[in-house]
Amino acid sequence: MKTSVAIIGAGPSGLLLGQLLHKAGIDTVILERQSPDYVLGRIRAGVLEQGMTDLLREAGVGARMDREGLVHDGFELAFDGRRERIDLKSLTGGKTVMIYGQTEVTRDLMEAREATGGVTHYEVSDVQLHNLKDGAPYLTYHKDGQAQRLDCDYIAGCDGYHGVSRQSIPADTLKVFERVYPFGWLGVLADTPPVAEELIYASHPRGFALCSMRSPTRTRYYVQVDADEKVEDWPDERFWSELKARLPADTAANLVTGPSIEKSIAPLRSFVVEPMQYGKLFLLGDAAHIVPPTGAKGLNLAASDVSTLYRILLKVYREGRNELLERYSAICLRRIWKAERFSWWMTGLLHNFPDTDAFTARMRQTELDYFVGSEAGRTSIAENYVGLPYEPIE
Repeated sequence: MKTSVAIIGAGPSGLLLGQLLHKAGIDTVILERQSPDYVLGRIRAGVLEQGMTDLLREAGVGARMDREGLVHDGFELAFDGRRERIDLKSLTGGKTVMIYGQTEVTRDLMEAREATGGVTHYEVSDVQLHNLKDGAPYLTYHKDGQAQRLDCDYIAGCDGYHGVSRQSIPADTLKVFERVYPFGWLGVLADTPPVAEELIYASHPRGFALCSMRSPTRTRYYVQVDADEKVEDWPDERFWSELKARLPADTAANLVTGPSIEKSIAPLRSFVVEPMQYGKLFLLGDAAHIVPPTGAKGLNLAASDVSTLYRILLKVYREGRNELLERYSAICLRRIWKAERFSWWMTGLLHNFPDTDAFTARMRQTELDYFVGSEAGRTSIAENYVGLPYEPIE
């Protein structure tokens, strides 16, 4: 087989890149290790920046999102028994965020690719990348027990933190930046009405909590837990009790509980590799960077990587601007490090750390007071939360 761009990974970033390139007349083939049902079964982020929603519309897959997604003009910070609203729309000149689950984004992209006849090979194994620096790149893999080869011009590695793409780059050419946090998020999905119309990020002496949602009838709640906690030690009753304890009293009183339909613990880490390209291989999303979910940046950063590579490839194929390929990593990393900073800051501001002394705890409380009590502070939070603009490709 031969294609223009080989994409490894059929998650939202790989599918979105494939859809955009297809609309531009650039051929792609996607290889995915898992089955379609497995990919759709991943429970992930649900807050989309305006830049990502605009990109989904550009790809022609925004119709259901616009019908069913929930536009949020703000969110709340809860601490010291009070709730403070960050008015995103008024503080950022009209920008908002969209509540629309990653599973739904993936489903829309899968259906669009199937409708256009795009080639996606699921349940492939032993994917290997060849000739990344010299000559024409190609991939080998096994499908249904048969060895296969896929020749291409470029390879997009959208296969996540544990994928083969980053592992195919010599370790001595990558610089790794990482921080692993000493806690995780225990998340529960339930068919219950949200406790509030917008998200609530809560800081409490017992630990962080987040009240989120997927729809007017489906909620997603989180509580901070120790890194070594087990899901089986958290029956529903214990979870709801702990969540209520971390929320302001009036909010806890309005919380509607119910049986969980999904429960999991996500570890938290900050992770970046530089550079994000090696020859004709380009890393996107979790293959190159991970953020703690506090700032709602993970999926949105992947989308910004997609936008950057897509617009570079347009100029390469249409205008012969091959020199732009060398700028991919630098362009992406400028935005990534700013998002990493915001996610790191939000995580440190709202979570309890095991080694926090009384002075540090009071300084954290004072910083919350300062930021919500200052127009400049609220604006800084709002600008980062709705997402910084995508850098144009000139």
